[in-house]
Amino acid sequence: MEVGFGAISALWESHEKSVRHRHESSGQERPCGTPYRSVAGGRLRPWQVRDRLFTPRGRHGVDAAEVRAFLDRVADDLAACYAEVAATHERADRIRDALREWQSEQARRALASIR
Repeated sequence: MEVGFGAISALWESHEKSVRHRHESSGQERPCGTPYRSVAGGRLRPWQVRDRLFTPRGRHGVDAAEVRAFLDRVADDLAACYAEVAATHERADRIRDALREWQSEQARRALASIR
């Protein structure tokens, strides 16, 4: 299924309105239709993949449904990766806290045995 320029323009307008609405309601600074990397660089985020727009190329534009399905798949994979990273950081924090507590207890025991 090919999408003509008129259909892509309509998709663009509806997408831009929905992105602007989400942007305004969230209170976050996020420009519409930006490349996947922000001006400052940084990690690729799921919303960047979901909001990525492709430039129409003449009469043989892109299959919007196919592109959207791919972007949603990539965004879901990224979201899962970031969730796993966050869980790993939380686990590492708990291990660090337990290690500090154990080290403090060992130091107290060592000082108590010296006295």
